[in-house]
Amino acid sequence: MMNRRQVPLAPHAPLAALWLTTRALMLWLLTHDAAPLLGRGAVAREVWRLYQHWYGLLSHGAFPAHDTLWQYPPGAGAVLLSPALLPGLTYFEAFVALTLAADAVITLALARAGARPGRSPRGAWLWTCGLPLLLHLPLARYDVQVTALAVLSLLALSRSTRACGVFAALGALVKVWPALALLGTERGRPTRSAWLWSAGTGTVVLGLFALWFSDPLSFLGQQSGRGVQIESLGGTALSLARHAGWPGHVHYRYGAMEFTGPYVPAVAGASLALTAAAFCVLLLWRVRARRWSEATPFDAALCAVLLFTVTSRVISPQYLIWLLGLAAVCLTSRHTAQRPVAALVVAAAAVSSVVYPMLYGEVVRCTWTGSLLMVLRNGLLVTAAGLSFVRLWRSARPLPVRPRPPSTPRPTATALPVGH
Repeated sequence: MMNRRQVPLAPHAPLAALWLTTRALMLWLLTHDAAPLLGRGAVAREVWRLYQHWYGLLSHGAFPAHDTLWQYPPGAGAVLLSPALLPGLTYFEAFVALTLAADAVITLALARAGARPGRSPRGAWLWTCGLPLLLHLPLARYDVQVTALAVLSLLALSRSTRACGVFAALGALVKVWPALALLGTERGRPTRSAWLWSAGTGTVVLGLFALWFSDPLSFLGQQSGRGVQIESLGGTALSLARHAGWPGHVHYRYGAMEFTGPYVPAVAGASLALTAAAFCVLLLWRVRARRWSEATPFDAALCAVLLFTVTSRVISPQYLIWLLGLAAVCLTSRHTAQRPVAALVVAAAAVSSVVYPMLYGEVVRCTWTGSLLMVLRNGLLVTAAGLSFVRLWRSARPLPVRPRPPSTPRPTATALPVGH
């Protein structure tokens, strides 16, 4: 009996040891957050100052409706209230502990999915090794929790379309983008079941938020005022324009460093137009797709989030957490078409940690170092998005039917005369 229980755990022992080692290193970096190369305290400050402030408002049944920094769906409130589940810890300690727990859930889910017949353990290894590339940032943002919901939604699809829809809805109520996990569900009953359960769950949970809290949809007004963040694709273009004499400036607005000056509204409008174009090409893929494999929903989710990321007016460094999680899900399947895309996402994550927090001052001042770093990071993401869509499109096309070679008639035996 003991041997039966220990054998399945043996292949995961190196993965568990690596997870413990890397997460201990991330915790160590978090405790030394005040170091200049680690952000001078800016990374952790978002939890103990901003999140904890919102926690006080949410615990009294009100969303921060008049706070321009509140730009999240109502489900985010549940995540920010969750540290109350660990009353023996400070808010910061409880938040980090729960983030690590969500990280562990993702790792375990990927490892179990990769251990199934015909699957691959590469997804669990990518997540375990890739997340520390973002240094201690993942521990001080709630994007790991959101990614966990998206990962569970995709991995549940093969066993329960209902669970897939429920997890996608819960994730969308926290940060919208997990709804894209449903883009690649196979036509027919799987799509109807997953989408209906997602819509039903979202409606019920949103109704509960409306009953228990005031102003649950106040985030919609704050999102419309966002400008062009310096780390976005449009921000990279404006950063390079500074070296050509463009007179714009960088200011802190809506919780991010954004450009202000001539042509900024035009750049923001172009970003919105590109986002609409991304939606159209994804819809076209959905209509034209003719062939599904177990990896198609995974590949479609990664492609969709990549396209919406690179066309966004804001590309915060924590967005790479989402992409690493979805790339890891893709690699659990041996049929995925996204392996080179996953490699580009890992490379972009490594560069992103140099951008923020290590050399963020260079990016803010639009020095050549900062501008070229953004060209490199966003260039990797744009390349990944384009390659992802091309490979997704090709993988969903029907296989060409090869014409059979014309069969040559067999020679018939000639009867010989008797006695010949």
